[in-house]
Amino acid sequence: MTKIPVSFYQNDDVELIAKSLLGSFLYSRVDNIITGGIITETEAYKGVEDKASHSYGGKRTSRTEIMYGLGGISYVYLCYGVHYLLNVVTSGKNIPHAVLIRGIFATDGINKMLERTDKITHNYKLTNGPGKLTKALGLNKLHNGIQFDGDVVWIEDRGLTIEGEDIIIGPRIGVDYAEEDAQLPYRYELKYNNYIKKTP
Repeated sequence: MTKIPVSFYQNDDVELIAKSLLGSFLYSRVDNIITGGIITETEAYKGVEDKASHSYGGKRTSRTEIMYGLGGISYVYLCYGVHYLLNVVTSGKNIPHAVLIRGIFATDGINKMLERTDKITHNYKLTNGPGKLTKALGLNKLHNGIQFDGDVVWIEDRGLTIEGEDIIIGPRIGVDYAEEDAQLPYRYELKYNNYIKKTP
């Protein structure tokens, strides 16, 4: 159970990072309660060249400026005024790549996650979406810009082995505005039955 060091996120290959994070465990500590689970779905966003990215074309605003920082910090934003979404900023400084965490399978602090989401049953639907998982983990805009090796939000390598056959690769979801870039194979998802068998 080792926290992934921030140096891991400073690789320029955002697709590799997005794929490599599958099978790792994402945790939050909010109100001194730890909640988390196995990362089951991610999406890569390739900075200035990617029409689906907030930083496409070198766009720099008060919201996107954090994407230009050194990899290993959180980028949390409000989507459609409803859901907070959690991203990991990757690559070196001024290379605004990021990985959206789209889904986890809850393993720790489940009762608290059920309470936060007003649900009564623990199954994959509890946190199988980017807005669902941030609500379950208690994350919001206050968690923007946090380094991923601290005690508030972090990702651990717990030795879960993910093979190529465990991963489904396809286009990203909800980015139709990105024209041809909407079809890029930048979404990575674990096959449900495969990771359930492997999850400790």
